[in-house]
Amino acid sequence: MSNKDTLFYRGNKSISLDFSSSEISSDGSLILLEKIEREYKLIKKFGKHLPDSRNPLYTTYTREAQLKQRVFMLMLGYEDANDVTHLQHDPLFKDVLQGDLASQPTISRFENSQNKQSIFDLSNAWVDHYVSSLAGRKRIVIDVDATDDPTHGNQQMSMFNGYYGQFMLNELFFHDGETGQIILPVLRPGNSHSNKWYVSILKRIIIKIRTAYPNMEIIIRTDSGFSCAPFYKLVDEYDLLFITGQASNSVLKEKVSRAVKAVKHLYLNDGQKHQHFMSFCYGAKSWHKKQQCYSKIESTGLGMNVRHFISNIEEKEARELYFGFYVHRGEASENRIKEVKNMCFSDRLSNHSYWANFFRLFMSSLAYEMFLLIKKRIKKSSFEIAKKWQISSIRTYLLKVGATIKITKKRIYYQLSKAFVYKDLFREIITQ
Repeated sequence: MSNKDTLFYRGNKSISLDFSSSEISSDGSLILLEKIEREYKLIKKFGKHLPDSRNPLYTTYTREAQLKQRVFMLMLGYEDANDVTHLQHDPLFKDVLQGDLASQPTISRFENSQNKQSIFDLSNAWVDHYVSSLAGRKRIVIDVDATDDPTHGNQQMSMFNGYYGQFMLNELFFHDGETGQIILPVLRPGNSHSNKWYVSILKRIIIKIRTAYPNMEIIIRTDSGFSCAPFYKLVDEYDLLFITGQASNSVLKEKVSRAVKAVKHLYLNDGQKHQHFMSFCYGAKSWHKKQQCYSKIESTGLGMNVRHFISNIEEKEARELYFGFYVHRGEASENRIKEVKNMCFSDRLSNHSYWANFFRLFMSSLAYEMFLLIKKRIKKSSFEIAKKWQISSIRTYLLKVGATIKITKKRIYYQLSKAFVYKDLFREIITQ
């Protein structure tokens, strides 16, 4: 090798680099993703609901194959369809997808082929899939929360949101508070208030659950943005339990004013933080009846922290209700949304079409669901340290591994790196 190829010297040895080795992929975990898909058939299930008006004589890639390619790419960290350009010669992708990868223009046409009816069908299929997983359970917790998705172009339904101070789309999620499953992802216009559409959507979800499991105990858990009159009518109509935050107002401030003064006085006397809980009946003028309201009044040293929440769960005391159940909403819902948004790239809704971006949200959510299946396998393994991994750690430590492929007449050999740190864990979960 000539001197111009030398990068630097280590002692009397020159260090050089070339790319002439045999075809090595950095995504050796593709074989794991394929096995999980073969076992659970998630992608296959939703691929059936995708419209396809193409002429079969001129069709190279099925809708299922396109969906599989896009979801697998998201799971492996390739957030944009443009990344296909860099992967078109990857030997493992070509093997798992059983052919060349669909090009970026093909994937773009695939995303933009979605319409209102196909998204509606996918939404129904998504909820049906969740309901089918509830066998044997007697209680579920439904967490409802939303997040912003900033926009930077001419996307349909991109609107200015005063709360976030930006042009954006609004992502609404219904999560299972115990398993982490996405019950349904919804894309809303950017200027949507938290409670826009959610009661009517929640009603559809409840009807499907109760139709299949009439005796299922259902608890709804939300923050204050979802407290509204139609919600309280819904919980009475379908005999639901709930706990929801409540924004402060002049009436609530008056209700807790004496407790605030008392807690502040205690802090000034001894310099220690104090907490006080109280409960009372409260109802806004638009509500059909008053609800049981709870307030937490706390001196923090930096000021007073007053939180209000409303619940019809009667068997628990206010303190237990708040710390034992309500505050877990952050971990159960907000952190999971962050994983969908940041690790499965639901914040990359850059298509012009609203329905195409809604479909992108579905694909990111599907990638998240596939990760949940990997987490499920990890929890069954003997590797305790891995059981706390989030999606970012799973991708870094488990999915991104060098591998080559060798194909003979009767066998296909996947050869992963001998130096793979978590090879024993990988072997354990792929053979479950």
